[in-house]
Amino acid sequence: MGLFDEIKDKAEELKDKAVELVQGHSDKVDEAAEKAGDFVDEKTGGQYADKVDMAQEKVKEIADDLDQAN
Repeated sequence: MGLFDEIKDKAEELKDKAVELVQGHSDKVDEAAEKAGDFVDEKTGGQYADKVDMAQEKVKEIADDLDQAN
């Protein structure tokens, strides 16, 4: 097994662990995304609010999709 195969396998393991952690807890991920976005907005004076909002929505969408995956 080559180095690339080992990295690929580790990435797959990490993805599976992330899915397990999110499933059933998407509400907590949503809450964390909101808090993180609010923190960034506070520290930057809202300079990147539109980008922060897009990132928050994407995180919520992915968490909801993962939560419904199984």
